[in-house]
Amino acid sequence: MEAYAKQLKLPYLKKNYSTLLQQAIDLDQSFEEFLTQLLTLELEQRQNNRIQTLIRQSKLPSKVTFDDYMDSHLEVKMKKQIKKLKTLRFIDQKENLILMGNPGVGKTHLATVLGMEACLAGKSVLFTNIPNLVIELKESMSANQLNFYKRRFGKYDLVILDELGYVSFDQIGSEILFNLLSNQTTAGSMIITTNLSFDRWEETFKDPMLTAAMVDRLAHRAHVLDLSGPSFRVEDTKKWLN
Repeated sequence: MEAYAKQLKLPYLKKNYSTLLQQAIDLDQSFEEFLTQLLTLELEQRQNNRIQTLIRQSKLPSKVTFDDYMDSHLEVKMKKQIKKLKTLRFIDQKENLILMGNPGVGKTHLATVLGMEACLAGKSVLFTNIPNLVIELKESMSANQLNFYKRRFGKYDLVILDELGYVSFDQIGSEILFNLLSNQTTAGSMIITTNLSFDRWEETFKDPMLTAAMVDRLAHRAHVLDLSGPSFRVEDTKKWLN
């Protein structure tokens, strides 16, 4: 049986068959009950392995879930919006989420929590920092692999783009980023965190027309949450100093 399980690529069955068989004998299970249990446990193990692979490949900065998310400081309206996002329907409908606010208010944390929830739901996720992304895009372009990079990027159900607005880009960087994000608007969902309101995005992209086109594409059918408020990091520092 173990040899058959190995050939059929049923690792859980291969490892646990003898133990489960003895349990079935002790419990006087029917053949159908025993077989159902074997297949159910194998499937559960396979699903768990896939989720762990999705989490590892997502490159999320931490493994936080909504159990770790504190929303006591948020207004009722904001709590309702986040509760709606928790259903992940925005991913199924290929809608974007833009999280705005000053540094330290929890934009990246919320984006990471939603990314983890998506992984647990069996969705493919990629977390990346926008300044690093532009560097990778330029390197791909220099190596004549930009189209390959775009195709790989477009395979994800959800792409989380962190820290838009902290670094400005030259014309080439702005154009290839615009092209990539334009393609992604039809391929899947994006979560973008930024410290800038829409009217200040030109500070990052420099080109007024490109900036307007970028905002138009990303904000279309997008959920926009403004998390502006006191910085958690500043508050934590004050408590630590006291």
